[in-house]
Amino acid sequence: MATGTLPDAGQILNSLINSILLVDDELAVHYANPAAQQLLAQSSRKLFGTPLPDLLSYFSLNIGLMRESLEAGQGFTDNEVTLVIDSHSHILSVTAQRLPDGLILLEMAPMDNQRRLSQEQLQHAQQIAARDLVRGLAHEIKNPLGGLRGAAQLLSKALPDPALTEYTKVIIEQADRLRNLVDRLLGPQQPGMHVTESIHKVAERVVALVSMELPENVTLIRDYDPSLPELLHDPDQIEQVLLNIVRNALQALGPEGGEIVLRTRTAFQLTLHGMRYRLAARIDVEDNGPGIPSHLQDTLFYPMVSGREGGTGLGLSIARNLIDQHSGKIEFTSWPGHTEFSVYLPIRK
Repeated sequence: MATGTLPDAGQILNSLINSILLVDDELAVHYANPAAQQLLAQSSRKLFGTPLPDLLSYFSLNIGLMRESLEAGQGFTDNEVTLVIDSHSHILSVTAQRLPDGLILLEMAPMDNQRRLSQEQLQHAQQIAARDLVRGLAHEIKNPLGGLRGAAQLLSKALPDPALTEYTKVIIEQADRLRNLVDRLLGPQQPGMHVTESIHKVAERVVALVSMELPENVTLIRDYDPSLPELLHDPDQIEQVLLNIVRNALQALGPEGGEIVLRTRTAFQLTLHGMRYRLAARIDVEDNGPGIPSHLQDTLFYPMVSGREGGTGLGLSIARNLIDQHSGKIEFTSWPGHTEFSVYLPIRK
């Protein structure tokens, strides 16, 4: 290239690390740079003329709002677009601009790592704050409950009419119910019994328990990695975690039924609670239900947050605390037709 001359537009677009698409008003693809071809796992020839939504399992871009902005002569940006293709999800920053020839230029920049890191930091801070708040409130509630229950017992003994003791019985029962709720909020107060054994033993116990509850239109699939090493864990606590997640998946499927997959895999070079581990166990629970509502996703692990009518919202909060005690982590991805919870536990060797 001669000094002072510029490369043509095609060379520039082809060299960009961000994904660039030129689409028409129906979002049919007219051009895709190499980065976009890699993101969409399709060659330029196969992409040409195909509407972008037809290539994807899920695309959260607000197309209507984008069109309104472009028709008003303005650009459009959405910094948190979820794109799912072949069961792989990506978080993208999408910018749209109308070109003079009428086509729309879409620039898609990956935000997965930035979003994951910021989410983990935010969730960790929120989790600590929520846990401290809940524990403080729980202790404040538990103390007067003991006095209330004791007073009801004394009153029951002093009442001359046996019929009146039915009222004190209700007070005692409700006080016990609240105490049990508080105990669940506080979580286990004593460290569990940790053993080194295959996580598949726990998985099989969960399968045995859930299989008795499965409707005919729900299929539970086991997909285990037989090479997964044994790891140090509390079987009862991990069983509680997995049982809660699998039952949540079963309830999410509803009367329409569907499929639940319980999967184990080995994860490599993972950082958990600031420690780098060469190996970790990953346990996935995947279902093809309606997905978790977007307005619940940021607070899903908070106590008392539930997407199910009548749910206590304690199960996932307790599950996260138990996994934290194992120096692990729990995370999820969800969109319509897919929800997957992943539990990571370190393998110390």
